Amino acid sequence: MFAALLFAIAVDARIDQLLSKMTLEEKLVQLTEVTEEQLPSIPAGVLLSSGGAAHINEIQRNRKIPLLVGYDVIHGYRTIFPIPLAIASSWDPQLAELSARVAGQEARAAGVRWTYAPMVDIARDARWGRIAEGAGEDPVLGSAMAAAYVRGFQTSILACAKHYAAYGAAEAGRDYNTVETSERTLREVYLPPFHAAVDAGVATLMSAFESLNGVPATANRHLLDDILRREWKFKGFVVSDWDAVAELINHGVAANKHEAAIKAITAGVDVDMWDNSYATLRDGGVPEPVIDRAVQRVLRMKLRAGLFDQPLTDEKPSPPLNRDAARRVAQQSIVLLKNENDLLPLPKSGKKIAVVGPLADSKKDMLGPWSAEGKGEEAVTPLEAIPHVPLADADIIVAILGESREMSGEAASRTSIDLPDDQEKLLESLIATGKPVILVVMSGRPLAISWAAEHVPAIVQAWFLGTESGNAIADVLFGDVNPSAKLPVTFPRSTGQVPIYYNHLPTGRPPNPEDKYTSKYLDVPIGPLYPFGFGLSYTKFDYSDIRVDGFKVSANVRNAGNRAGEEIVQMYIGDPVASVSRPVKELKGFQRVSLQPNETKRVTFTIKRHDLEFWSDRGWTAEPGEFKVWIGPSSATGLEGKFELR
Repeated sequence: MFAALLFAIAVDARIDQLLSKMTLEEKLVQLTEVTEEQLPSIPAGVLLSSGGAAHINEIQRNRKIPLLVGYDVIHGYRTIFPIPLAIASSWDPQLAELSARVAGQEARAAGVRWTYAPMVDIARDARWGRIAEGAGEDPVLGSAMAAAYVRGFQTSILACAKHYAAYGAAEAGRDYNTVETSERTLREVYLPPFHAAVDAGVATLMSAFESLNGVPATANRHLLDDILRREWKFKGFVVSDWDAVAELINHGVAANKHEAAIKAITAGVDVDMWDNSYATLRDGGVPEPVIDRAVQRVLRMKLRAGLFDQPLTDEKPSPPLNRDAARRVAQQSIVLLKNENDLLPLPKSGKKIAVVGPLADSKKDMLGPWSAEGKGEEAVTPLEAIPHVPLADADIIVAILGESREMSGEAASRTSIDLPDDQEKLLESLIATGKPVILVVMSGRPLAISWAAEHVPAIVQAWFLGTESGNAIADVLFGDVNPSAKLPVTFPRSTGQVPIYYNHLPTGRPPNPEDKYTSKYLDVPIGPLYPFGFGLSYTKFDYSDIRVDGFKVSANVRNAGNRAGEEIVQMYIGDPVASVSRPVKELKGFQRVSLQPNETKRVTFTIKRHDLEFWSDRGWTAEPGEFKVWIGPSSATGLEGKFELR
């Protein structure tokens, strides 16, 4: 601890020495991020670039203060892993960490020192295209994934938790739209993954585009100073999103770039991305100590990235794609949603299989949105991985349907989350052949597949799985891998149900199909198509004998099938009587358990005080009383117990 303190003092001394020699103009350069097209006409201290070691070295040479080079390394750099929503389906933070570690190493070898990832926005509305980039709807699962990504990336490059904050709550799921939410919901739902990233040591945060309760996130002192720096003690720097400082004009809180720059930097945005608004601060309006503070934060992270000691990158041949890691992560990201009469796994011989659909052999779509330097031609498609015959000759049909990669990600909101184009008609025609059909859905969001759920015997949610998509899908379909993934987000029956999420508040008139005057829709059954936490296996797991002993709760989980498998055991807690209405249940823990056929294990969770707390006018508080606890395979089912907080 003493050595760490001495190191921090030495770093601060070095930063102060640099700062003392800088003019105001040079300081503002450190707070400016540009693209290569803007450099060198706009002097900058931060560069957005896809990298290339020799190319970046040429840019870095002879600079007194090296550039920090950042890039959107979201789910891979050259090796493309599954999209983050898919990785969240694994419920395995170690796999998230592995994917980030590989991506960071590949990016670092190309001269990139900083990634604009992870995206840790909670998303409850599947119309929002950027749901693909996060971990879904739950703050506990989202926090675990956020911390894991930070650890993985920061073995080699700086990470950036984004978009701070509540960007995923955009009204009507329309990207960049406004957000109105209570302080309680902000604290309990949208902020925990950011706090987890900060606790994991994340170097930077990115402010969000949207207006939060009337105050744009890029000028929101409550978010950027009160919470982030004063409460959480964050020591890194905050970067704006693309053009977000200048967009304060569109938000109606600034008349020009100068006013926008003043509002952003005084709120706590240290680096201005792309729009060069901070250059206007040379004309005054901000005390120089405010600018100095921002520069200190940027220089500290440049030192942390090793730029002052090693500004150049070794110009070695690019490392080979890490296909083994990509395939392993993809295998664990595939969710089995339906398997009527054990149609899956497929036999490896004796049956002729047709592989059809618009995504069956679309290499670029395998990669999904934000695929960095990944190359479509290097991706493996299902058609390549699965031995196949023409449709007319087939005994079984595998239909690869869903979204193209452009339909998810930024600026990709949809008013309908049905299967796009005429894909449902295609699916109906395949069912009409009378041959067994396996539907493999590729998408960056939950799709409303109610017709398929009723008529198709087997359904697999594959998301966008990256470079090894086809091989991973084949591994699961043929049973080389027993699926264990669970949904990180609720699947609606129709678009009209969204936003839909499991941890909702109760209503005074809970849904009752026998009573018209209760909270439900007239035209769809009550509840989601597939609940949060749901996912099937090729074996069967039985839960029994829940026990509550003080703040420890446990249950037996038995593999009741004839094949080895892994189950993600989930613990939920509910507070049925409190001073404010509380969610019907909330995820508070999960464990992955491996079981051989007929093997039983007792799975134990320890309940912590923070698991029982909620945000109030007094801050975080836990009220005495009786709580419900569930252990089960999803948010919809499980064994129930009770315990009391005195």
